[in-house]
Amino acid sequence: MQKEIEIAVPPRVAQHKDLLIEDCALELGISNDAVQDVQILRRSIDARSKQVKYRLKCRVFINEEPVVETVEKRNYQNVNDKPRILIVGSGPAGLFAALRLIELGFKPIVIERGKDVSNRRKDLGILHKKHLVNPDSNYCFGEGGAGTYSDGKLYTRSKKRGDLKRVLDILIEHGAQGDIKIDAHPHIGTNKLPKIIANMRRTILESGGEVRFDTRAEDIIIKSGKAVGVVDQNGNNIEAVSVVLATGHSARDIFYLLQSKGLELEAKPFAMGVRVEHPQPIIDNLQYHCDGPRDKNLPAAPYSAVEQINGRGVYSFCMCPGGFIVPAATAQQELVVNGMSTSTRDSRYANSGVVVEIGLQDLKAYEKHGVLAGLEFQKYLEKAAWMAGGKTQTAPAQRIVDFTEGKLSPELNDCSYIPGLQSSPMHEWLPKHIGKRLRKVFKAFDQKMKGYYTNEAQILGVESRTSSPVKIPRDDNTLQHPQCEGLYPSGEGGGYAGGIVSAAIDGEKVAEAIAKNLK
Repeated sequence: MQKEIEIAVPPRVAQHKDLLIEDCALELGISNDAVQDVQILRRSIDARSKQVKYRLKCRVFINEEPVVETVEKRNYQNVNDKPRILIVGSGPAGLFAALRLIELGFKPIVIERGKDVSNRRKDLGILHKKHLVNPDSNYCFGEGGAGTYSDGKLYTRSKKRGDLKRVLDILIEHGAQGDIKIDAHPHIGTNKLPKIIANMRRTILESGGEVRFDTRAEDIIIKSGKAVGVVDQNGNNIEAVSVVLATGHSARDIFYLLQSKGLELEAKPFAMGVRVEHPQPIIDNLQYHCDGPRDKNLPAAPYSAVEQINGRGVYSFCMCPGGFIVPAATAQQELVVNGMSTSTRDSRYANSGVVVEIGLQDLKAYEKHGVLAGLEFQKYLEKAAWMAGGKTQTAPAQRIVDFTEGKLSPELNDCSYIPGLQSSPMHEWLPKHIGKRLRKVFKAFDQKMKGYYTNEAQILGVESRTSSPVKIPRDDNTLQHPQCEGLYPSGEGGGYAGGIVSAAIDGEKVAEAIAKNLK
């Protein structure tokens, strides 16, 4: 017999099967010997009281041999001689679109401006050590997209639970740990994602699809109002029956290209701010209510916070417990910071973006750029950060209390950001509508998380790539651009996703729309 129960247990019990069996038996009023196995179906941490607990949904096998659920490997057909679909970009939207197209009987041709995950890593090393940004191979561009070397969080607000399960199953099939289907906030880790991405590429190739690196789309081939391919940076035509734009939130050249071809774009909401770093023990103490080191059975503590400050939302973004801050610029004369962590989340630091919603009234100085006003504002702030850091990838930084009180930090704290820090009066050069709200929000966060507001924490600038400030419109029914048949915007770059899972779901949605439209 099997029974599913929900149970709250101390961290030590959640991490030790024999103890969990005892607690489940007690909950069910049966002997320990009657329990043949306990499988955890869902796991989350409840830290609302001083006694931190794991909340578990468990399947208990009573006097019955356990059944181990496995992810069945999909049988991808060979599509070598099938109709060609061109996918621009190998992030989650592009890769999941490619795999779904194979299932639906189409040959995906994936082109990627950057390099494969192995060679991409070398360019990241150069970026860290020599401060040289390769505009086609960096933390935003290259195989796997921005998520590959930026943490691998699998959180989503998507209500399409079936689609979410499918995405997680495909990731597990290609090497992800099975726990991503259990944890309330699943996370793969930047040390494991590259192998998973490479396995997905291998599936595409073994099924007759193509993946071409160092291939940047310079133009879109449009014939009789229909997108039928692209021209790469070497002048080569790559033609297909449809084109998927899965270029990510930082492919600004694609927005300029579409605008030059008279294709409609839309401005969309976005947010910008800074990245905040604390010593991880501070976050552990305020979240887990402990005075010393956290329980060894608990992971590095995360946090999430949001406030309304002067009519705008100000919130934490992409929080990385036990993580690192990394340089995420895509051009030499700009400075962008982002966060990541490995699967173990065991660094000494916790970092998070803290960002302010940007309204149209903030972009009046950029009105001449029309729907690209937000993009130009992004570029302005990233160049300001680059200049404040000394015109390298050294990041401008300031301790939180100093920033709030308008003082230059005489010294800075140790930091996870490898290219280094430069003390900077960020309270002076951050735009007022951002800086004023940040100064207020740090104290507001401290009201809910006592100990957050401290000079042991510092801010780095700037966190500006939370999402694209531009949306590429598409028809609600066909998912094609309303002015160009066969052109399918997808993922974060199109404005239809906000992370790995939502981008993957959207990539599959676009693939299914292509199959339907080409019937």
